[in-house]
Amino acid sequence: MQDRYFDAVIMARRALTERITEFHVAAADGTPLALAEAGSHVELRFGGREGVFLRHYSLIGPVSAEGQSEPFWRIAVQREDRSRGSAFIHRAFVPGTKLRASRPVNGFRLRRSPAPSLLIAGGIGITPILSMARSLAARKQRFTAFYAGMERALMAYVDELQAFCGDGLTVWESASQGIPDLVAILSAHAPETQVYVCGPPALIEATVTAAAALGRDPDSVRFEVFNVAHRPEDQPFDVRLRDGRQVRVGAGTTILDALEAAGADTYADCRRGECGLCLTGVVGCDGALDHRDRVLGEAGHASGEQIALCCSRITGRLLDLDL
Repeated sequence: MQDRYFDAVIMARRALTERITEFHVAAADGTPLALAEAGSHVELRFGGREGVFLRHYSLIGPVSAEGQSEPFWRIAVQREDRSRGSAFIHRAFVPGTKLRASRPVNGFRLRRSPAPSLLIAGGIGITPILSMARSLAARKQRFTAFYAGMERALMAYVDELQAFCGDGLTVWESASQGIPDLVAILSAHAPETQVYVCGPPALIEATVTAAAALGRDPDSVRFEVFNVAHRPEDQPFDVRLRDGRQVRVGAGTTILDALEAAGADTYADCRRGECGLCLTGVVGCDGALDHRDRVLGEAGHASGEQIALCCSRITGRLLDLDL
């Protein structure tokens, strides 16, 4: 089976805001990397030879309308001081840093439709939204964008997004304007508008709830959630398989990553808790299951019968799996 990862290297970095830095990722052998379609993301493994961290990052692409196809990928990482992965990246990623990268994956595609689009970004959620704005502008399709952050100075790519959107961009500074009214925002757009939203879970939930309150088709809101698999308070634990093997799951990795590294047979697709392919039966647990998927729902979480290997964890020390 072909390795899903290839050797990559950091080519350059530049600070965008106090907490957000852009990195250029290239193939270590110099092979040009193709421009990925809007909404695509890649998995990066880094942190020593074992690649103790695995994180997903959206591919931004050229940041200007005149930008030519680039032989590298752009990602932007927001530093969370209590987050092991992002803090490591900001500290250790410099030109020449080696890492492993996956091929592009896209579970957040733009639909080919004549209907107008509304792009909603919150904070670092701007990364896939910027690539979507560039794509829609290039296609000359109707779209508007809403970008929320604490204040403009802390919002990455706001000027670049403005260049793609023109008068169709609304910049919302929460520090002075408060929490945005998603019902009012969606109400200002025709019912057939296709909405794409990326940002904090609260923003996504508010958008989904607003669409439901307005009687909109649930499929009219497409979203992407980042970092559901990792939290600052995460602790390591062990997973025991049917054959008695025990696999260590570190604080900076997922059950799925640890099992794959140990050679266990697993199935996965989105690796973000959204598709359900990695759901696995739970035999026992000495603590509580910490569900982070968006597949099982409240009843499935309460039953404790399955767990999403790609994102969920436990609060105890040992998880027995039917695997």
